[in-house]
Amino acid sequence: MIKAGIIGATGYAGGELVRLLLGHKEAEIVWYGSRSYVDQKYASIYQNMFQIVDASCMDDNMEELAKQADVIFTATPQGFCASMMNEEILSQTKVIDLSADFRIKDVKIYEKWYNIQHQSPQYIDEAVYGLCEINREKIKDARLIANPGCYPTCSTLSIYPMVKEGLIDPSTIIIDAKSGTSGAGRGAKVDNLFCEVNENIKAYGVASHRHTPEIEEQLSYAAGEPVLLNFTPHLVPMNRGILITAYASLKKDVTYEEVKAVYDKYYAKERFVRVLEKDVCPQTKWVEGSNYVDVNFKIDPRTKRIIMMGAMDNLVKGAAGQAVQNMNLLFGLEESMGLQMAPVFP
Repeated sequence: MIKAGIIGATGYAGGELVRLLLGHKEAEIVWYGSRSYVDQKYASIYQNMFQIVDASCMDDNMEELAKQADVIFTATPQGFCASMMNEEILSQTKVIDLSADFRIKDVKIYEKWYNIQHQSPQYIDEAVYGLCEINREKIKDARLIANPGCYPTCSTLSIYPMVKEGLIDPSTIIIDAKSGTSGAGRGAKVDNLFCEVNENIKAYGVASHRHTPEIEEQLSYAAGEPVLLNFTPHLVPMNRGILITAYASLKKDVTYEEVKAVYDKYYAKERFVRVLEKDVCPQTKWVEGSNYVDVNFKIDPRTKRIIMMGAMDNLVKGAAGQAVQNMNLLFGLEESMGLQMAPVFP
């Protein structure tokens, strides 16, 4: 059995990790870490775990946890994992970090967009960006995994084949994104109160959202050249889900069949990326509670542009599910183990 420890187990992503790992036949949770709820019963915080989890919350001592766990998941705010990381920890256990601390390879860009100083830049080059569909082989041999952000996961997977095959001009990419409120975390914030969110939709982080450089970096690798793009997220009144609608100019005239073949080239054998049938647009309700990403596209010959679309659950494939997928790869397990649940409906 893989002994797993979670730091940040009482946040939304941490809680989803608990739910997924409890159903994983090759993993057991040995540490429910939560700085805010030390010594409190985990099931008193998440009552859905009543008579399922008997453990109490522990602290965030990664050095002690590294002695007990085969893998540590850090579902923590930016800066925490970097502040704790050292060779002693990495020599004893694997680390899958759900924050942005090791996603961006240029430390100056990270510090600019996140407005904090990186505490362990010496590990940035070693960290593997854990987008399994693209970096699968690198993940298998890693000690430190940078679990991708939710918006970057959906955006990158929706756009990647077109950029990789050179069918679009990457300088023309515009991404319109929408997310449910769980993406903002479990902390108390006025902007996330029911009366603020209900019956409302709003843009935020316009031209300044910190997932922008992460998306740009991953698409730059695919394009083989620097990519600059516009990324605008919106908050919508639902618990879970991300919907991406991205636009770009085509470099040449293409048919539906040609573009479909490109998407199938990259995703036909992928367990968790579903390329939908012609003219079927992705919807968040068809992926809720699952590790699936639904993608599709529409060619607009009038404007010579293509619209690329994606939908996924921000807490599963956008966070905890992807982290478990990474864990499976790290330990040589079937990649889909513990993640085979069908989407929930309604």
